[in-house]
Amino acid sequence: MQEIRNYTMNFGPQHPAAHGVLRLVLEMDGETIVRADPHVGLLHRGTEKLAESKPFNQSIGYMDRLDYVSMMCNEHAYVKAIENLMGIEAPERAQYIRTMFDEITRILNHLMWIGSNALDLGAMAVFLYAFREREELMDVYEAVSGARMHATYYRPGGVYRDLPAQMSQYRESPWHKGKDLKRLNSWREGSMLDFLDAFTADFPARVDEYEELLTNNRIWKQRTVGIGVISPELAQQWGMTGAMLRGSGIAWDLRKKQPYAKYAEMDFDIPIGVNGDCYDRYLVRVEEMRQSNRIIKQCIDWLRVNSGPVMLKNFKVSPPSREEMKEDMEALIHHFKLFTEGYGVPAGETYAAVEAPKGEFGCYLVSDGANKPFRVHLRAPGFAHLSSMDPIVRGHMLADVVAMIGTYDLVFGEVDR
Repeated sequence: MQEIRNYTMNFGPQHPAAHGVLRLVLEMDGETIVRADPHVGLLHRGTEKLAESKPFNQSIGYMDRLDYVSMMCNEHAYVKAIENLMGIEAPERAQYIRTMFDEITRILNHLMWIGSNALDLGAMAVFLYAFREREELMDVYEAVSGARMHATYYRPGGVYRDLPAQMSQYRESPWHKGKDLKRLNSWREGSMLDFLDAFTADFPARVDEYEELLTNNRIWKQRTVGIGVISPELAQQWGMTGAMLRGSGIAWDLRKKQPYAKYAEMDFDIPIGVNGDCYDRYLVRVEEMRQSNRIIKQCIDWLRVNSGPVMLKNFKVSPPSREEMKEDMEALIHHFKLFTEGYGVPAGETYAAVEAPKGEFGCYLVSDGANKPFRVHLRAPGFAHLSSMDPIVRGHMLADVVAMIGTYDLVFGEVDR
């Protein structure tokens, strides 16, 4: 008589769906998962400790690098926490700009997700399609901050600078010339808002293209329908947020339930799923892209007709302009003090959360009155989601683990803070 025994398999760290930094120890009975044990910490960044050794402003860039596909949303939580403790609020125009960029970031994140998740499950083309639109939005990031990813654009008291009046254009090169160059630059003739206008008009048709490739595709449905079903109760018990929670039919979204920035003025819907499987979470994220597009349109309309400052005129928090700094001694002193010592934040503690593309991203900040935080603790959605891997994949096949890692939309920078 032959004895059949379970065997243990290391899934990763080299697996492409796991970004090279997740070690998943799977106990298998043939092709079926008996137990899954996620080992995190292979990336460990030490962001929270690093933030405690620097003046407040100098840690904004670390937030971009946590979940490096939802850059400005992470900044928003951290900056909001500082503003809470200091009792300041950004000017109205800055609030609209933040709302708009949070949604641009959501689209960037979901485009990355739909492309890489489809790739994990064997659909090649979607990845190339999604990156076509990401490229356009990356140009918007670059236009306001000079960086395509790690923007450091939000600051306590507002945003770094106003929206540019001229969008950068493609130059002639061996690859782009003549009619092709004209087509590429057709959206870029005017300001950044004109460019975003053209983008938002075009984007719904692009989302239709992704849906055409996936939504009724029988292989896609075989890989996602009924896979990784999470009941509403289980989702709440594991502390899930974002599309993971909404996919299970719970309409919880901080933009509606605890509005921040200018979300209270926005008209948009919260998509929710019915079955709580991978397919529902896919549909939720696709619809979220459409809703984000609606919000961006509303922000563009407001920003076109309302001008105003984008940063507080409080030189204890925000630096004076370069122009003032070169003419006014006091401005120079403020500038010097801000960039060497930073500012003291009143003692106290606060928790600021935003509805990041992956779920609730929160920043718990404790100040002892010094110029650097006493404690920074970040609440990353991915960490709570990954913890639930074991009960969800039990009884599934090995290939379904890939679908599950994909549907979590994990980025390990935030998991291994």
